[in-house]
Amino acid sequence: MRWEVWLAYFAACWVIAVSPGSGAVLSMSHGLSYGLRKTSTTILGLQTGLVIILLIAGGGLGALLLASEEAFMVVKTIGALYLIYLGVQQWRARVETDADAAPGAARVAVMSPRRRFVTGLLTNVTNPKGIIFMVAVLPQFIDPAHALGPQLAILAATMVFVDLIVMHGYALLASRMQGLFRNARAVRWQNRFFGSVLMAVGAALFFVRRHHA
Repeated sequence: MRWEVWLAYFAACWVIAVSPGSGAVLSMSHGLSYGLRKTSTTILGLQTGLVIILLIAGGGLGALLLASEEAFMVVKTIGALYLIYLGVQQWRARVETDADAAPGAARVAVMSPRRRFVTGLLTNVTNPKGIIFMVAVLPQFIDPAHALGPQLAILAATMVFVDLIVMHGYALLASRMQGLFRNARAVRWQNRFFGSVLMAVGAALFFVRRHHA
């Protein structure tokens, strides 16, 4: 891969990562609820899903998926329903009163590490917008005259590096606001806000269209 091609891809990765999406919403939601350290597990799941999507697109399966109206509809529906499900779960999340803290103080029931990882993984891997983007953009940075495997490895490592920084940035900013959400009422409104955003993002996926040849 030529140096100038990689630099262009590196810049594109920052634009992609910073753009608000379901991954950013999830990182901020978990950062505010659980803190930065625990949210790292969620972000690791997001990166795993991101690599899977990149490999699907780079291996040509993404193009085949977009060529089939039925297959694309299945992926889109699963992705939309999953984000709506996450939103409902966030809206209804149990708020626990902290007996050792000041009166009225509360905390959110923490997901297990495995559940946080799987939540991040499925959030990215079921996102049809990610598949569309990868199929549209990735080929521009792949040289058909060279082996595909090493190029995909470089592209995947670059994207994960950038996305790790950005998602942890979102989570850090959100975690710094934890002090504002100490009482039960504030925690409930926090859950309802992020739950509503996730449901809105999920509903918006129903309007995503595949690219026609």
